[in-house]
Amino acid sequence: MRYLSICDSFSFDNYIIKHNCYHFLIDFLCYIKNMNNKLDYIAIDFETANQYRNSACSVGLVRFIDGKEVDSCYSLIHPAKMYFIPEWTRDIHHISYNDVRNKPYFPEIWDTMVMPFINQTPGVPLVAHNGNMFDMPVIQSCCEYFGMDVPKIEYFDSLVVAKKTWPELESHKLTELGAHFGIEYIAHDALEDSRTCGQLIKLAADKWGVSSVEELLKVCGTSIRSF
Repeated sequence: MRYLSICDSFSFDNYIIKHNCYHFLIDFLCYIKNMNNKLDYIAIDFETANQYRNSACSVGLVRFIDGKEVDSCYSLIHPAKMYFIPEWTRDIHHISYNDVRNKPYFPEIWDTMVMPFINQTPGVPLVAHNGNMFDMPVIQSCCEYFGMDVPKIEYFDSLVVAKKTWPELESHKLTELGAHFGIEYIAHDALEDSRTCGQLIKLAADKWGVSSVEELLKVCGTSIRSF
């Protein structure tokens, strides 16, 4: 009877709850680790109307899960100031005043298309070719120009990865890399550039024999950045 009274004083319900919570926490932490340990990323590319970073006139995003494209989105953008460098329209992205005059400005595109697309896969970083010097400053400059908060975004640069992965190549421009690997695409189309950027990340991961963004960046001597 004494033994039973001791057992009766022990709360088996509390034990079970704590036990289950512990295992739930372990499973959740493993899930987060595995989520960050995959070849998941969103390639992004901007085109600008002129030399100013706040003059974004198009944006394209392509989502890659385990290194495979799963979905994408694209839009033209009414630039902050309607000035197009004629040579850029003629020879580079072929976007003109008439193409964007009735399109939304950056804030609307960002809030209604870009961020909802990114938020579908929380924790997945962005990647852009020469993104450290161009695409990420475009985001920052456009946000500053329109008085928007700069979003909390993690990203890495495929140009850095390419230089480390294929040092023997003379050029690591996106067009040159695409030609070298037989990737046929329309250069300076924001969606096509994003798709090519994402394909290069998969090729780099395959060459290094790694299966996650974290491992790829580690072997390339670089890391995730954030705003």
